[in-house]
Amino acid sequence: MSDAKKHMTVFTLSMMTVAAVVSLRGLPMMAKEGLSLIFYILFAAVMFLIPASLVAAELGGAFGRQGGGVYTWVKAAFGSRWGFTAIWLQWIQNVVWYPTVLAFAASALAYLFMSPQLADNGVYTGLVILGCYWLATILTLAGTDVASKVTKYGVLFGTVLPGVFIIVLGLLWVDQGNPIMFLDAANAGKGSTAHARLFPHLTGLGSVAFLAGIILLFAGVEVHAVHANELKHPASEFPRSMFLAAAIIFLLFMLGSMAVAAVIPAGQISLTAGLLQAFQHLLDKFHIGFLTPVMGLLTAFGAIGGVLSWVGGPSRGLLETAKQGELPPFMAKVNKNGIQVNILMIQAVIVSLLASLYFIMTDVSVAFFLLSAITITLYLVMYILMYAAAVKLRMEQPDLPRTYKVPGGLVGLCTLAGIGLLGVCFSLLVAFFPPSNLPVGNPALYVGLVAGGLVVFVGLPIIIHANKKPEWKQDDNVS
Repeated sequence: MSDAKKHMTVFTLSMMTVAAVVSLRGLPMMAKEGLSLIFYILFAAVMFLIPASLVAAELGGAFGRQGGGVYTWVKAAFGSRWGFTAIWLQWIQNVVWYPTVLAFAASALAYLFMSPQLADNGVYTGLVILGCYWLATILTLAGTDVASKVTKYGVLFGTVLPGVFIIVLGLLWVDQGNPIMFLDAANAGKGSTAHARLFPHLTGLGSVAFLAGIILLFAGVEVHAVHANELKHPASEFPRSMFLAAAIIFLLFMLGSMAVAAVIPAGQISLTAGLLQAFQHLLDKFHIGFLTPVMGLLTAFGAIGGVLSWVGGPSRGLLETAKQGELPPFMAKVNKNGIQVNILMIQAVIVSLLASLYFIMTDVSVAFFLLSAITITLYLVMYILMYAAAVKLRMEQPDLPRTYKVPGGLVGLCTLAGIGLLGVCFSLLVAFFPPSNLPVGNPALYVGLVAGGLVVFVGLPIIIHANKKPEWKQDDNVS
């Protein structure tokens, strides 16, 4: 067998990382920040994306043969309780994420139906979320290869194609001398804080609350860090692949969000429908408005394909912990297709409950951002555990074989992990502050829901672990 066949290229790993991270649903959120979006994206790349990817690469290289991802890494450093908590948080944040990405899909479908006003209708949005998610669950339980096919074409036609198209249209808009909304405060719109400056206009932590949501757009890079040992020269090639991925992600997010911000006043940008608002405006301007429904279909297809690809993924990690006795035996049950049926059903019930927020909240953008805030608080706690595990393992097990090491010895790792922790902790703090440029209504309720979600979802794995029983551990032939 040739070793050459096993080696992954720098470009391949970079593209895998880009595919895992980039999502068009984040463009409107960044566009609402006007020219300051450049600061936010740079902050997310330097303080989050790069530290998270390099630290995860060291951990992935050390435990690549064992699998298990963050569960294995954190367990090795802090024991099974915190390892289980880490994989639980990676799973549950994904569950909370589903309604946000499907809300984006619902808004895109509204333009397919030529009824843009539906994008602001909570009942319509909630029903689309429920319908799409339960369909994805049923398809996953069937054990078909539908998910892989939808994902493959969804990334290409539902993310890359519309992303490049909106950038090209935005450049044409600027080239023809049309007004650039984010450079003109008079065009910003009622209730907007947009301004022609790179650094955010700080009037309190609420004015940078969108930073937490933007950080979420860069999350997930640790998933592919386990492939570091598949490179021919991990020590030199993995950093190159991550920096290349970071550059591509930065450009796609920056140019795409600036295209939206250039044509739609910040105060009028919907967090769920902003991309299609920009498409409709630009396509009408260039007399090709008939393509608006097509863009709506493609972006919805991309979002739904992304969900379908993730429904059975993170829950698989939870299934492994169930087999090891971290969860009650019924959580380890699989159907005839080998799919974790009970975990998926519990997952679907939680998504349905979260989708009900769209039925009771009057502003769809607020519901969207609230779920995003809950998601990022959960994910950030997992990253805190990951950084702490990397430092502890380097200190206590310096001789542990690692195919890739963060350069600079222990000082280099502590510095990089420290930068990552600062970014994570600051983002975690601002996630509790209602954004000043959204009509939150009752700030106390908003903060209570975010805090309640964090306490409940972090507390559950700790309680479950404290009450686990020896007989929970499953045999390999469990079915």
